[in-house]
Amino acid sequence: MNLATRIFLALLAGLAAGAIVPMLGGPGVSAATLAIAEPVGNLWLQALQMTIIPLIAGLLFTGIAESVGTAGGGKVAGAALLSFLILLLVSAVWSILFVPELLSVWPAPVQAAAALTGAAPGTAAAVGPINVGEWLLSLVPSNVFKSLAAGDMLPVVVFVSAFALAAGRLPERQQAPLILFFESLKDAMLVLVGWIFILGPIGVFALAMAVGLKAGLAAFGVLAHYVAVLVIAQVSLILVVYVLMAVFGGGVVRFARAVLPAQAVAVSTQSSIASLPAIYEGAEQLGLPESVSRVVLPLAVSIFRITSPCANIAVVLYVGHLNGIAPGPLALAAGVLASLAAAVSTGGLPGSITFLAATVPIANAMGIPVAALPLLLAVELLPDIFRTLGNVTADLAVTSILSRRLKLENTAAQV
Repeated sequence: MNLATRIFLALLAGLAAGAIVPMLGGPGVSAATLAIAEPVGNLWLQALQMTIIPLIAGLLFTGIAESVGTAGGGKVAGAALLSFLILLLVSAVWSILFVPELLSVWPAPVQAAAALTGAAPGTAAAVGPINVGEWLLSLVPSNVFKSLAAGDMLPVVVFVSAFALAAGRLPERQQAPLILFFESLKDAMLVLVGWIFILGPIGVFALAMAVGLKAGLAAFGVLAHYVAVLVIAQVSLILVVYVLMAVFGGGVVRFARAVLPAQAVAVSTQSSIASLPAIYEGAEQLGLPESVSRVVLPLAVSIFRITSPCANIAVVLYVGHLNGIAPGPLALAAGVLASLAAAVSTGGLPGSITFLAATVPIANAMGIPVAALPLLLAVELLPDIFRTLGNVTADLAVTSILSRRLKLENTAAQV
């Protein structure tokens, strides 16, 4: 039984135990149980949080370095990278537009949401006036170590990204020690996170029991609602990809047939890399030139994850919804920046680690509490299938769109 399954079962057991204890023991037993469960769960949560900043620094630096190194300087690779960036922005903006509207039409159950977050039912967090100048200044830290100590993720992300790009301009002999340092930092943090996740079922059980004690069986309903919202958001993004294919890719019917085998592999394996042979077959079925597909597809499965911004922002917006927080325009812009950094830096990691490493910086940038995230991590099994499904669909779509664009450019040049 893998870790994700054990954590999911621990979540179910904790919620059920928390709902049953008041029926069996009364208020006194419930209070005593809550006094034990909350500190145990929060201790595990804090242990996870202490790894986030160094882990993000290592992931982001090496992710940017590997992306630049993999891309090379070719025309096709450059066009692919630009297309990836545009589609990642589309993904983030789509989530910002779609998820709040979905939640306004279909909100989370109020009482259960309050129990999940610890907020009073029906309360909304106060949002003060936004100062654009102060927000812009906050993006660039005057003292990065002060930002590190304060846990301000967005200035750290900006600094590490700029540092990684600057390091890419150095000679190889000077780049190598920096890359080795950040790779070692990343690997050490992953070992530490692995140790913490060994205790994941215990921590999630304790957190879930505390929620179950407060919300009873209604806690199952809010988690099911969360899963449904996240899946709907990702399915809607996949539909956006089909629309883009209809407009820019030369037709959607042939594409839908060609991508279907790769989608089947993606659902069964939850791995874009495992789906790569089937994506290649889809490219051949569409008649895409090998000069494009042989460059774009390996790049796409390595560094392009279109569902990452959409899904991760949706997670954070949902937590904000539970807490009665509606982020303003600048908070949303900060979340977009953090989501793009996460999309670049968290590839190739286990889903449990990717989830927290991506969503915590976005939540921090948007001013949304992170306490509910481990419980949402525990039900990531189903949404993760749609993450891979969307990524594989977009990998073939962007290759098809680029092939058509480059063909049109070559035809125009010949004329």
